[in-house]
Amino acid sequence: MEAHMTAAGIVHAAASLLEALGAVAHWAVANSWWLALLGAAAWAGWEYLQRRLAAEALSRRTHLELVPTAAFEADSEQIWRQGMQLVQAAGSGPWWTPRRARSVRVRLRADGVRALAYRIEAPASAHALLARTPYGPRVEVQEVAPVADKHRPHVVRAVLTLHGEPGSRLREVPLDPDPLQPLLDAVGDLRAEYGDLAEVCVDLSPAPRWHLAVRRAQAMQRDRAQARREAQRDARWLTRESDDSFPAVVGRLLDPSEWQGRPRRRMVMSPQPRRRGREKVLGKLAHSPGLVRVQILVRCASNEAGRAQARLARISAAMDVYAGPSRLTSLGWSLGPLHLGPDRRPWRGRFDEQWTRAVLRPARGGWAHIQELAGFLKPVTAAARVALMESDMPTYEMGADLLPQGWYRGPDGRERLLATHEDDTLFEVQSGKAGWGKTTRAQVHAIASAHNGRGLAFVDPHGDSFADVSVYLAHEDLIDRVALFDLTVRKDTDMLGCWNLLDMSQHRPPHEVCAAVVEAFAGALGWGDVTAPRALTILTKAVEALVAVNARAVAAKKPAQQATIFQISALLTDTLFRQAAVAALDNEARRWWTDSFPDLPRESLLTVLNPLERLGASPVVRGFLGCPVSGYDIRQAMDDAMVLWICPPGTGPTDRLLISLIVHDFLRAGLSRRDLPEKARWPFRFYLDELISLDHGSSTVLAEITEQLRKFACRLHGMTQLLHRLSPATRAALMQNASCLSTTAGSVEAIAQITEQWPGTVTPADIAALPRWQHYASFTVAGKRIGPLPVRGPALAEVFDGLARPGQVKALHKAAHTHTGARPLAERTTTALAQEAQVLAFLAPVTAHGKTGEQYA
Repeated sequence: MEAHMTAAGIVHAAASLLEALGAVAHWAVANSWWLALLGAAAWAGWEYLQRRLAAEALSRRTHLELVPTAAFEADSEQIWRQGMQLVQAAGSGPWWTPRRARSVRVRLRADGVRALAYRIEAPASAHALLARTPYGPRVEVQEVAPVADKHRPHVVRAVLTLHGEPGSRLREVPLDPDPLQPLLDAVGDLRAEYGDLAEVCVDLSPAPRWHLAVRRAQAMQRDRAQARREAQRDARWLTRESDDSFPAVVGRLLDPSEWQGRPRRRMVMSPQPRRRGREKVLGKLAHSPGLVRVQILVRCASNEAGRAQARLARISAAMDVYAGPSRLTSLGWSLGPLHLGPDRRPWRGRFDEQWTRAVLRPARGGWAHIQELAGFLKPVTAAARVALMESDMPTYEMGADLLPQGWYRGPDGRERLLATHEDDTLFEVQSGKAGWGKTTRAQVHAIASAHNGRGLAFVDPHGDSFADVSVYLAHEDLIDRVALFDLTVRKDTDMLGCWNLLDMSQHRPPHEVCAAVVEAFAGALGWGDVTAPRALTILTKAVEALVAVNARAVAAKKPAQQATIFQISALLTDTLFRQAAVAALDNEARRWWTDSFPDLPRESLLTVLNPLERLGASPVVRGFLGCPVSGYDIRQAMDDAMVLWICPPGTGPTDRLLISLIVHDFLRAGLSRRDLPEKARWPFRFYLDELISLDHGSSTVLAEITEQLRKFACRLHGMTQLLHRLSPATRAALMQNASCLSTTAGSVEAIAQITEQWPGTVTPADIAALPRWQHYASFTVAGKRIGPLPVRGPALAEVFDGLARPGQVKALHKAAHTHTGARPLAERTTTALAQEAQVLAFLAPVTAHGKTGEQYA
């Protein structure tokens, strides 16, 4: 009885519940419009709240730029850590942040000024997390302002999504070459003057667990359904038996049981659905670490019609580098010439919201693993070839205080003349074959520097360069600054300047003059305290004596009776001349000549006399170095920003000695500028060909110039065919301090000395095959090294064609000789040969009234 009542109660309760549900359903149907309206209002309110919260969260963003060094390289472990750091940063916003706003954006931006800037935009609370990057000291993290672009009339848009099976992966792109290389190539020819702009934004968000669980279930369900369909298809093929089919007819004809009337026995086993493992079915969805939602937005703009569309097509093609089982494809549909997608309404508003606010609304295939996106999770590495931008290295313009370096062909096929700033270009080394453009390139440098108002000295052992450059120097504002010392003259009427190494007319300290001359000879001849101590002593005492004589002559206002280095021979070998000179010395200086000199063997004097005899054997060199009052004063030229052109007579042993004297005097003059305030040291350049002829095992002049003269505003441009023939000390100093380094074609052994400074970029084989006038060069611009770059050497006519003044060349030559006090060669030679008598004439009164009764052997 009790059980019966319990069952009746349950039935009654069920009936009441059904009645209530029916009433609710009836009410819902009767009020469906009101319920729909209420649901729509609730959804709209929720969506409005989500939008406001998302906008508020996305307005609190930090903007960071990652600036890599030229040597930056990233490995897979660093990229993994960076990716996980970005995922963590994406979820670091306030607790109320909607899912669509929990994202971090990687922005790759190219505008024709910079090749590919790499930015990260994340919640402000993630600033401290992202300020330190796993890439270490080779990537600098800088806080920057949000991007603010000018309006451009032509804009195109695209959304890239992963297309393929849910668990399939993009192609694993190796890190060398850089995965960003196709993108760099696609934007390498952007033109800033046309307003070109290309941006790729990669938005990342952590994968929601419930969403991932649904995706996994869907993947497993699709796989089981696919397996069942395949099993059913196989079963149909196995059990297929059509009487009128050709296979069935042939089978009956060949089956004896059909002839004998016996029934056939056929056993068919139904195929079982294939089973694949969970890892294989889910693919990248199997493991949640490193799995993210991703949307890739692309926008290109320009002020010129058609350029943005062409750029977008190239960027889309660049993304094919990731094509594998899955690939990146653009959303939209194409109907003939009409394309429907993010660039058209009504989809454009959605794109603009995603672009402007970084709202994450990935498409159906927007799931990826960090390892698939490795190329987007790092800045450009050293494994990439980055196109040179105008912001990296300026284009040469006259009057802009720039030095032309070479013609560079950009990705768009245009050539522009690269330039470096005057103040950035300190020391330069050029290497390569003879006749391949080293000297021509140096001439272009020198002309540009002269027109920039800078001083320089160009030493040309070949003697024909002044004829090439004079037409471009013959300007009214330059004529008064040009001086020519041409030692290649042959005729008696040819004009020749002079340089007395012992000239005291400028009232230089005697000890500095002595030290400069002795060090110049010692460096040029390889003398040292170990190799030639006696020769050093003899030369030092002889120079000291003659400098003292010259100081007296200048004090007596008789500078034309000063001694030169050729009177050293008379001092050492002529007793009468020596008596007269020693009489002019003080007691301390005279003591060496009275006590030590008579004991010297005759053979010890030959070491000093031989180079002087070689110099004096040439009438031109004798006239240049043998006259009393100098027209050559490199220190004065530095202070007055003069343009000196020095043409030695050749490159033989004696000529190399003369050039060495000039180079040592350059070092001496540069060091003497310590008496000037730093702001008063006008920059001065020294162009020197054939470095090999100046570099000896014991000579350190070139190394000292690069090591010591930078602070005194002196610059050196050196050229040589074989860099490896320089001494190790000189080569090391030049490489250490060179702000410009270039080479033309040559032997692999010679080129290797340069390419060692460019590891992993250019090989000797690349350079050895260069045609004439082509160079590989690296430069320093605003403290940053650029290159190596392939450049075509500039020629004078194509760079300075508008500066040519052929009608003023004669006036230039006349002024250049006037500034040096040049006289005809015959007059200079006569003066030099008679200078010993002039010095004796000055010393005669000193000898007559002196207290020297000594006789010298």
